[in-house]
Amino acid sequence: MSQDQFGQIRRYDPEAIARHYRSRPWRALWRTFMIVWQFSGLFLGLKWDDWVGQTEAKRIRRAVQLRTILTQLGPTYIKIGQALSTRPDLVRKDFLEELAKLQDQLPPFPTSIAFNIVERELDRSISEVYSEISPQPVAAASLGQVYHARLHNGEEVAVKVQRPNLLPTLTLDLFLLRWAAGWMAPWLPLNLGHDLRLVVDEFGTKLFEEIDYVNEGRNAEKFADNFQDDPTIKVPSIYWRYSSHKVLTLEWIHGFKLTDTEKIRESNLDIDALIEIGVTSGLRQLLEFGFFHADPHPGNLFATPDGKMAFIDFGMMDQLSQLMKETLVNSVVHLINREYEALAHDFVNLGFLTPDTDIEPIIPALELVFADAMGESVREFNFKTVTDQFAGLMYEYPFRLPAKFALIIRSLITQEGLALSLNPEFKIIDLAYPYVARRLLAGESPELRRRLIEVLFKDGRFQWERLENLIVIARSDTKFDILPTAQLSLQYLLSEEGQYLRRQLILALVEDDRLHTQEVQRLWNLIKDDIKPDRLFNAAWGALAGFSGERTAALLPSVVALMPFRGVEPGSEIRN
Repeated sequence: MSQDQFGQIRRYDPEAIARHYRSRPWRALWRTFMIVWQFSGLFLGLKWDDWVGQTEAKRIRRAVQLRTILTQLGPTYIKIGQALSTRPDLVRKDFLEELAKLQDQLPPFPTSIAFNIVERELDRSISEVYSEISPQPVAAASLGQVYHARLHNGEEVAVKVQRPNLLPTLTLDLFLLRWAAGWMAPWLPLNLGHDLRLVVDEFGTKLFEEIDYVNEGRNAEKFADNFQDDPTIKVPSIYWRYSSHKVLTLEWIHGFKLTDTEKIRESNLDIDALIEIGVTSGLRQLLEFGFFHADPHPGNLFATPDGKMAFIDFGMMDQLSQLMKETLVNSVVHLINREYEALAHDFVNLGFLTPDTDIEPIIPALELVFADAMGESVREFNFKTVTDQFAGLMYEYPFRLPAKFALIIRSLITQEGLALSLNPEFKIIDLAYPYVARRLLAGESPELRRRLIEVLFKDGRFQWERLENLIVIARSDTKFDILPTAQLSLQYLLSEEGQYLRRQLILALVEDDRLHTQEVQRLWNLIKDDIKPDRLFNAAWGALAGFSGERTAALLPSVVALMPFRGVEPGSEIRN
């Protein structure tokens, strides 16, 4: 199939692709033969090394062979190799080093062809657009290659040029993957086979979006808008005047790949700080913005000399609904609190289980999997352990993999793998749970405030210990400031929306016919060192500033009721 047989197709259409290749079966058969032949050679080579006792001696040779196979098979398989290159816990070190070369050390296509594409797409000569441009690409990736150039105004830019004739290979591979996903259905866990075709479709949709550089530029600007308040994130500017669907001109970023720990240390950058920036930005993408980078491999992430993290590739992105963001926050809270029945309902809401599924027998299985995955401490949690354990449930219970979650899971495990390559002792929950705790305590949106109430109340009773745990975990982040949170909380309590919580807190203080002064004292002891009198006054004044005098006077009885009790012995009973 030639590039123009699909015309100016911009979107993935599995039915159109299937019709095309069903009428040309010889192409699908030949591609299948080539794929099987290539991997059979590697498999037999590994077996032979084992039989003759030369496994160690031939390791580097086999790693190079795998990289060569993936490179020869083209963009689809290079993408698979890129994903594997970020998993030091899944792939042995010698293979990992070779797979890492798939990120930006692929064979380039001729510069003459690249410059012809630029001139055709921009409808002007190279010299008209750029005052200078590197004669050879500085990086070659699966879908395009990059040149270092300078505009006539002196600004340094990167010029990204798409590989020619991408569609024939991409469409054929997607057709075969989709066919294989359907053919393997009977051999896979319940419901997974059907969903695998949806996963291929999701991958195909994103792959088509990725080869549209106009779409990538828009994604970059949206991503930059989301992180405009975060000085630790750098996103290159897009030069739309010199960009098209197959050429993208963007700001040049000076920095080093995150896997280049030697250069990072030479620049006196803090590796743990970079990990925190990366993981926190990932959590914000999923849980706050819902717009996330689905391909955060080391070739797309750089550390800048001033300690920022730069994202440079926005071709593969995805968007989560508000409901899904809220449910993900719920699932993290339920997981940490070991509320497995609520977690089972989260799986229903996220699409891992159908609404008519009987979750009763699944609850003990979830408890077994996640209790083991999290170990004695929540900080033993990692995605590798969970995914290994969870895979077993697919065979026994009607779990399925929602298509959208294929990208989410890939993004999460890629980020965790990258962090592990920088620090083998890294535990993602050390950053994830404090982030969730901070967001819940801050209550920045009605949805998060509702989630906080759900966390703090169980069966109508206030859970003092959970509030203490949230504060302790949030304060494990040294940048967490309790006072803005206290001000937001007070504003909420004094608002119409907070009427229910005011009433419930008053009831909680006198629950079981006693004043809960011990619990209040413990909470005060947790936060008193962070609250200075002048800051406390400013926070209280800020919370009250938005209310009229009449409104404030009407609320005073409730406020008094919420104040610490004086002159009452801790735990003393209230006599009727």
